[in-house]
Amino acid sequence: MTEPIPPITLPSSVNPEQEGQWLKQSLHTWLDKEFIPETVNQTIAERASQIFVRQRMEGENDLGSLVIAIVTEMQAFDFSKSFYGEFAIANAVSDLLLDSLGIDRCCGQ
Repeated sequence: MTEPIPPITLPSSVNPEQEGQWLKQSLHTWLDKEFIPETVNQTIAERASQIFVRQRMEGENDLGSLVIAIVTEMQAFDFSKSFYGEFAIANAVSDLLLDSLGIDRCCGQ
């Protein structure tokens, strides 16, 4: 029988604003490198960072819950001028966070 993937819990946030700045910059860089640089990428990164910071300030440490919050709240964002959508953004945030923690994203490990 297969075992469920255990949840990933981020360390408690000491400085959510600093985490948000890092995330905004990292996500903006990722967005520009993944396809072509677009003006809207900065706005996307800023919005995702705002959601992340608010969640962290409210005490959210579960990566899965953070991803769901980003997907849910980014649904209201106008992606018509972008190659991306809310799921791509939430997944990118997850990948960036896992990379920053040194967690290998390959094969569920």
